[in-house]
Amino acid sequence: MMEWRNIIRGAVMGISDLIPGVSGGTMALALGIYKQLLEAINGIFSRNWKQHFAFLIPLGIGILAAVFTLSGLMEWLLEHHPKPTFFFFLGLILGIIPLLLRKIEYRKSFRASHYLLVAIAAVLVALTAFAREDGLDSVIQNFTAGDYIFLFFAGWLASSAMILPGISGSFVLLLLGAYPTVIGALSDRNLLVIGVVGCGVVIGILVMSRLIHFLLAHYTVGTYAVIIGMVVGSIVVVFPGFTSQIGTLLICLVMLVVGYGASLLIGRFDR
Repeated sequence: MMEWRNIIRGAVMGISDLIPGVSGGTMALALGIYKQLLEAINGIFSRNWKQHFAFLIPLGIGILAAVFTLSGLMEWLLEHHPKPTFFFFLGLILGIIPLLLRKIEYRKSFRASHYLLVAIAAVLVALTAFAREDGLDSVIQNFTAGDYIFLFFAGWLASSAMILPGISGSFVLLLLGAYPTVIGALSDRNLLVIGVVGCGVVIGILVMSRLIHFLLAHYTVGTYAVIIGMVVGSIVVVFPGFTSQIGTLLICLVMLVVGYGASLLIGRFDR
């Protein structure tokens, strides 16, 4: 039976994947479907493939619908209201952290080594906020075979990041210099470029999901410690800075609270 409410969940993930710095994997955690998502991806080729496709198809519909229909809206929000938009996502991310800590029962399960893993993961993700962003305006116009190979592997690397909480696939594309080309292809409906990048994304997700699923099954507490650290580190990446305009600052704080409240409500609903 199809889980049609996954269309809405997929739309939230799709919107987040459009924004450099916001991770679709983080949103999957906020929505309470991260572990189920990994199991469904890994079960595509199992005897229960119908059950897993029933979970993934509505989710995929939501993601694709958001990517193709809301990319213009997100572009407008980021251009005209960037700080309130990022503060909303910042609130969502902040709301995830207590949910993860409670789920792993960190007071009972965490040792000194786990706190160290949290710190290391947080620092590594936070450092991406200071990475170069030279590729913002480098749009590929005349595609060569080498360009298509590059875009395929860019999609592969970006999708590996998408499935990881705290790391933004869009930000990886930005660092690689492929983000403006991919966004332009989505806006222009360049099916060849979309198909090449899409193939890389699918393969990357299949490979990375198996690795994360294995780690969660065999090194549960340590994996959760790394995930929590990555989510904490993503706060630095997403944080857009404060503003001196009182009105905008108040709106940002309201959006922060709204995002935090939405994250807690989603967590309670799915629990």
